[in-house]
Amino acid sequence: MKPLGQGDPLRLGPYRLHGVLGEGGMGKVYFGADASGGPAAVKVLLPELAHDGHLAERFLREARTARAVTSEGVARVLAAELEGGRPWIATEFLAGPTLDDAVRRFGPLDDAAVRELARSLARTLQDVHATGLVHRDVKPPNVVLTSRGPRLIDFGIARPEHGLTLTRTGQIPVTPGYGAPEQVLGKRVGPAADVFSLGAVLAFAAGGRPAYTGAEVTAVLYEVVHGNPDLDAVPEGLRYLVTPCFSKDPAARPLPDQVAEAAAPPRQSERLWKSGRLGGEIRQREVAARRLTARPAAPSSAPEGGAADGSPRLTRRRLLAAAGGGALLAAAGGGAAWWLSRGDGGDAPSDPFDIPPAAKVRAAPLGSSEGSPQPLWGPLQNVADAASPAPLPVRDVVVFAASGGGIAARRVTDGRERWRIGDAKAEAGYLSVGDRLVATADDGGTLRTYVAATGSPRWTVDAEVGALLAADANSVYLLTSDGRLRCVGTDGKVRWTRQPPLALSGGHPAAALGAGHLVLCTETGDVAAVRAEDGARAWVRKGQAEGPLRPAIDGTTVYLGGNSLAAVKVADGDELWALNPLRPPKRGTAGWGPPAVAGGVIHALDCEALRSVRSDGSQAGSPMIVAGVAPPWRPPVVQGNSVWIVESDETGVSGLPRSGEGQPQTYALTGGQARSTAAGANRLFVLNRATLLALPVY
Repeated sequence: MKPLGQGDPLRLGPYRLHGVLGEGGMGKVYFGADASGGPAAVKVLLPELAHDGHLAERFLREARTARAVTSEGVARVLAAELEGGRPWIATEFLAGPTLDDAVRRFGPLDDAAVRELARSLARTLQDVHATGLVHRDVKPPNVVLTSRGPRLIDFGIARPEHGLTLTRTGQIPVTPGYGAPEQVLGKRVGPAADVFSLGAVLAFAAGGRPAYTGAEVTAVLYEVVHGNPDLDAVPEGLRYLVTPCFSKDPAARPLPDQVAEAAAPPRQSERLWKSGRLGGEIRQREVAARRLTARPAAPSSAPEGGAADGSPRLTRRRLLAAAGGGALLAAAGGGAAWWLSRGDGGDAPSDPFDIPPAAKVRAAPLGSSEGSPQPLWGPLQNVADAASPAPLPVRDVVVFAASGGGIAARRVTDGRERWRIGDAKAEAGYLSVGDRLVATADDGGTLRTYVAATGSPRWTVDAEVGALLAADANSVYLLTSDGRLRCVGTDGKVRWTRQPPLALSGGHPAAALGAGHLVLCTETGDVAAVRAEDGARAWVRKGQAEGPLRPAIDGTTVYLGGNSLAAVKVADGDELWALNPLRPPKRGTAGWGPPAVAGGVIHALDCEALRSVRSDGSQAGSPMIVAGVAPPWRPPVVQGNSVWIVESDETGVSGLPRSGEGQPQTYALTGGQARSTAAGANRLFVLNRATLLALPVY
């Protein structure tokens, strides 16, 4: 551990910081203590990354997800806040060795210890699954051995169904030899995947070596899917415990409580972690951690020999000596090690996955059924209104207009209905408010909000809602039933009401919110912007298209399709650049379809090609020809490494590689062309008339 340096905070919330456990391309992890001396690992994003609102939110979502698990068998999240604009997460500091470290230093665990490990981890997984989470990365480095028993750490890729990880492109999102076959194959992953991983962990603990080995990663993954585990090193008396966990069929694996019951450890086996050589190692590390929190933090200006107050300087050498030579960082708890292991990456793009994919799939020719992605769930017949707006993913649910009226939310994991609001007026739209609430309206024009996760009602306002336009964490913007623009704060107060700068009649106007402005597009191809703070007119741009438009805002620029693909300053409407379509647009149809922006690249349909353009107007790659796309074009959906578009009735929904290399992944639709698509939680949600389904993304 290094001493605090210039620029390092001395305190974050209730935690006094004593030193730096480590740092990487994402941020730093500090060793801290609260007022009572309780140790904590405090993770902080780098200042330059903390200003990325999306990244900061994902950082905090990881904490909220792990915090949902209250089991004694996990490294608890103690606090998570924004302070001084820099997000931080404080997690329980676990000073013991990881299972990986313990087995390598002391050899395989004995029979009683393996049984107690099995019971403890199985009960912990039972608690994790009860919250709706799947850990997805149970492996020896993520099991910390403490004097109170084993603890499961690293909820970095655990998920209910919203994104939590901060991985880099090119990483393998399953740990070879520990990830279940369905994870390797990219299939739907449920609690049974954690049971497979548990079996692999127990086999390692009992035999001292992994159950699946190979010269290369691909060989290990192949063995997981097609081969059998090597259990020769596992004592015969323990094989009955681990063998059922390795079933290729997830449904055939035991439940965690069955594993816990079958483990049958001897009485008082929990004392195993306090005795023997391993118990001595655990005790020595925990004593070292307590001593560290009892001494004052050394200022950065302290001389080499010691701190300014004469106390010994907190150095890496002294810490490791006190801890018996073990690396405390590996067991810092709550995923500190995985978080720091992400390298800087240089100019490499950040990983586009909110939740990493389980595996790549073999490419298939456009329009073929070979290698087509299989739905994660669905198609669910007759669950949606045929005229439903686009599905809306919010946290761990997807919201849509329900068959029979109102709106409904289904779990993104398995498509099961979470809640339904029967008196909601779906044709007025629905919005996500701060990724926490869902805003909708009733037939009387009342603006109503509901907790996305549960459907519980929150605040309501008599706002005369005609159509909902846009929302952020603080405000909802709408069009009243008599055609006025209105802003309602999340405190339930109307902030302003204005006449729009141009006529918005003739349908539900499309809108986008960003850079302090609300941008509106009419059904007749005109565009206007008003200031979000007071509704005052900012600018008007007429004749952008011959028909409906959908704006897309990225930073301080709004991108528009239509007669040209135009980049316009949000603040004043000045055009930065414009690109003509491949062919002049026909009257009544747009040359460019509505754009989507991801990673600084604009994707839009142009005639029969998907084109990608950088933010400066230069081409990001060659146009990709697509077949049978007919107006009105829907905006592409960017998720993972693919750009998804709706093609013809015969073709269906296709995911084209963002890199421009490789073949599309195509899912054929029946019953006509899809009405709309949306992406979130590493899934593509497709509304095909009254049918809803979820596809994996790649």
